[in-house]
Amino acid sequence: MSKGPVSQFIQHHYRHFNAAALIDAAQGYETHLLEGGKMLVSLAGAMSTAELGISLAEMIRQDKVAIISCTGANLEEDIMNLVAHSHYKRVPNYRDLSPQEEWDLLENHYNRVTDTCIPEEEAFRRLQQHIHKIWADADKSGERYFPHEYMYKMLLSGVLEQYYEIDPKNSWMLAAAEKNLPIVVPGWEDSTMGNIFASYVIKNELKASTMKSGIEYMVWLADWYRQNSGGKGVGFFQIGGGIAGDFPICVVPMMYQDLEWHDVPFWSYFCQISDSTTSYGSYSGAVPNEKITWGKLDIHTPKFIVESDATIVVPLIFAYLLGW
Repeated sequence: MSKGPVSQFIQHHYRHFNAAALIDAAQGYETHLLEGGKMLVSLAGAMSTAELGISLAEMIRQDKVAIISCTGANLEEDIMNLVAHSHYKRVPNYRDLSPQEEWDLLENHYNRVTDTCIPEEEAFRRLQQHIHKIWADADKSGERYFPHEYMYKMLLSGVLEQYYEIDPKNSWMLAAAEKNLPIVVPGWEDSTMGNIFASYVIKNELKASTMKSGIEYMVWLADWYRQNSGGKGVGFFQIGGGIAGDFPICVVPMMYQDLEWHDVPFWSYFCQISDSTTSYGSYSGAVPNEKITWGKLDIHTPKFIVESDATIVVPLIFAYLLGW
């Protein structure tokens, strides 16, 4: 693939330190795909609200991502941005806000994520009315689905199209839904939609079992990994830390150590983009070699870590992979 101006800039200027690690990781990702490998991308933090979808959606469309692991927040916030973008409020001076100013944002129905405030009515409630109907229909029929499958149903039904406020090609969830891309969402209940679903369960309007669980996600992921880890294998591109990364990477030692399936290959590429400092007990700050001791990575697995802000680094790596 011929490289465009962004990629050429990276190749010329990014020569040392974290800059060099960035291009090494990008080239390693590219090599992995060229040799027939597949890639899992994990999304922690608030990458969707950072509008990572502008590059991630194209990565999905071009089959450079085989499966995603993300938090419940990232699952829903991409769709919120799709349907309520013009109602978002940016607060560039967020570091200077007083407790009273934070309270005023709440009173005006804004929930702040760093410098970006998500509008409750246009984002959360707009999704709620449509997703609740899909949950309720499944509940009434005795059907059960994963969190992302309900989101896919909502997106593919077209009910949200009336609200679109960004170019839909910049929504990674829409790109994923159109490809029926596999997703795992560990800890989904730790999200706004998860909280809303729990509220309906407490009110006896929905059954908890209508939503498939994290354990079922792990069981499903084990089967997916077994079917997709042949040949070059599956790589692991981790954006941030936390449960979005730790949950899926554990599927390999679970199969090898707990199920005693000794023919399970290790993850065949690993890269973490994080500004978490190496610290005692921190998964997000653990260096890749620590994962060897947990049976996640092989001695020979290509390993990269870029210690920087993922909102800056990841679009550049994706741009390189897309030839921009």
